[in-house]
Amino acid sequence: MSAELPSGRRARLERTTSESTVVVELDLDGTGVANISTSVPFYDHMLTALAKHSLIDLTVQATGDTHIDVHHTVEDVAITLGEVLRTALGNKAGIRRFGQATIPLDEALAHAVVDISGRPYLVHGGEPAGQEYHLIGGHFTGSLTRHVFEALTLHAQICLHMRVLGGRDPHHIVEAQFKAFARALREAIEPDVRTGGAIPSTKGAL
Repeated sequence: MSAELPSGRRARLERTTSESTVVVELDLDGTGVANISTSVPFYDHMLTALAKHSLIDLTVQATGDTHIDVHHTVEDVAITLGEVLRTALGNKAGIRRFGQATIPLDEALAHAVVDISGRPYLVHGGEPAGQEYHLIGGHFTGSLTRHVFEALTLHAQICLHMRVLGGRDPHHIVEAQFKAFARALREAIEPDVRTGGAIPSTKGAL
């Protein structure tokens, strides 16, 4: 199934499997308006932060077999979000392409670098030992953070380097990563008037 591209840098996709139903809509040229309901409260909080700090208008409506585990729903939302992001970017003409941000949240600090490259790649590290086992908000396991970024980068076809530089509180460690990704993504997708609308690659394609 392919995402729809209504006009401009907006896209929408409904993805249904035996495990979940997900609808994602976004506008890359928005103001950060979020309407998020995934049935996983902490994930809602992270996606709302992603929209707010990337200035992407984002709607996510998802239901799934959360009575088994939230893993399927969390992953399927990330897959759908990646597909919609890739579609909305189009041929990537005129964008900055690269973006980076270092974002604190109290004691936590995360650094993200984004390349809208057309080549999916994730480098993720620096989380303290045991972070992957923490249950945050009663539903979201720390290991899902990396899994979200894996699914999103693969389906958006972007390169993301994410490193946690410090942190103690599991909630803060995850939130700093989502906010760092948001700010780096915001910079990477912004139009660069100096390019004259060209695709920012020596190959002429991304």
